[in-house]
Amino acid sequence: MSKNTVLKGAVILTLANIITRFTGFFYRIYMNNTIGAEGMGLYQLIIPVYSLCWSITSSGFTTTISKLTAQEKAKHEYGNMGRVLKQSLFICTIISILIGTALFFSADIFSTYIIKEPRTGLPLKILALCFPFMSAGSCIRGYFFGLQNSVVPATSQVIEQTVRITAVFLTADRLVPMGLTYACVSAVLGIVAGEVISFIFVLIAYKGIKIKMGFNKKPSMGVMTSLATIISMAVPLSCSRCIGSLLSTIENILIPQRLELFSQTGENAMKIYGSLTGLMMPLIQFPTAFLMAVSITLVPTVAEACAVKNKRRIKDAVNLSVFFTITVSLCFTAIFSIFPKEVCKTVYGDENLYTLLLKLSPVCPFLYLQITLSGLLNGLGEHMYILRSNVVSSIINISFIYFGMPLYGVNAFICGWILSLIITSSTNLHRVLKITETKIDFIRCFFYPLLCILASSLTLRLVFIKIEPNTVSTVAIMGAMCSFYIILLIISGCIKKDDVLQFVGFRKKI
Repeated sequence: MSKNTVLKGAVILTLANIITRFTGFFYRIYMNNTIGAEGMGLYQLIIPVYSLCWSITSSGFTTTISKLTAQEKAKHEYGNMGRVLKQSLFICTIISILIGTALFFSADIFSTYIIKEPRTGLPLKILALCFPFMSAGSCIRGYFFGLQNSVVPATSQVIEQTVRITAVFLTADRLVPMGLTYACVSAVLGIVAGEVISFIFVLIAYKGIKIKMGFNKKPSMGVMTSLATIISMAVPLSCSRCIGSLLSTIENILIPQRLELFSQTGENAMKIYGSLTGLMMPLIQFPTAFLMAVSITLVPTVAEACAVKNKRRIKDAVNLSVFFTITVSLCFTAIFSIFPKEVCKTVYGDENLYTLLLKLSPVCPFLYLQITLSGLLNGLGEHMYILRSNVVSSIINISFIYFGMPLYGVNAFICGWILSLIITSSTNLHRVLKITETKIDFIRCFFYPLLCILASSLTLRLVFIKIEPNTVSTVAIMGAMCSFYIILLIISGCIKKDDVLQFVGFRKKI
């Protein structure tokens, strides 16, 4: 593995994530202006079903393929790589066809009695058509991640988002006037088109790299041996993701129902739900573009290090990833908590949303750390531990949603989310440190960065008071705050020259 594999992969995926999330913001603003907060809430009821079906059909196999491909590549067993991919593709395609067929014919029942929103029936039927393409494309992307080739998955991600948005723009004018049901149909058609085109792209890329790199070597692993290996890894992973997605789906179905008891009207509850899940949560999760990229590249990196028993490389990966996650998360926590009105005005043109953003800002450090830790735990093969952690997190969330939201509204959901993230991120960090026998300097990783971000953010906040707020000044002040923060990190010794050289790959540590 090259010295800067983690950085290269993370940077490529980060660029793709930034592109898709920026375009996604404009897309959400367009959708919000076109179908309103109630329509966004209706659309957000469909997304958890989409995520759940992805978890069932392909999530565990994507990580499994990535990990096994990295391991077999390290041993130069190129034939085994192809066998793993083909068997996984076959299994995922069969599962996705079965799940898609079941959803297509039960969509009306599911929307009426489970989601309790009959208007989602037709969009769910159309959504079911994309499952085979979604699962097959995910498998091939996992193969490229295992090769430490992030260009193809990143490009497919951008293509998928571009096709999705284009399809909505082309169909919205005709479908939106027909009602909210058909407005959601327009959005779902975009999802289907994006999955199909993305699959075609990664399939062509796979055919090309197979010929170019000569991965036609006869496999040394038997058919049943490879199948057993795949299933033994994919089933726990899939169960973990499925249970997590199922519980998340339950959360998203319950939120508008319990909010209705708090706000007394279903329409108002759907508007609040749309603003929360369709606008504010994507904004909070936007900085994870880099962290998700690091998490994805950590899986094959750590798996390969485990395969060759390189403990030093594993420890360095843990230290660096945790440190940079903390420093990044504190920066965005400060931005969202100190400049909430300015951020909402700049991004969505509506500063009245700032109270939701302000309440959600404490989530950032724990949410971002949890993403990085999930990548490390997956690379270490701790799939069952992740499953237990996800179950505990969802039980806490559902308890707050069910019992707290009728009394305290959105505040109960936010408190439950923060509590669940604190518990899971702290226990997951303890697990990672214990398994890898890694020691982290908590003063350097947590305390000093906290002091640096407080100093930089409060200083720039005082400066901002004397400046007339607009888009340009807001972006300039935030950029200055981030720059000041980095300077303070360097002065305090949190960021050292060796860390930078190690991270960019000039020193052979990862």
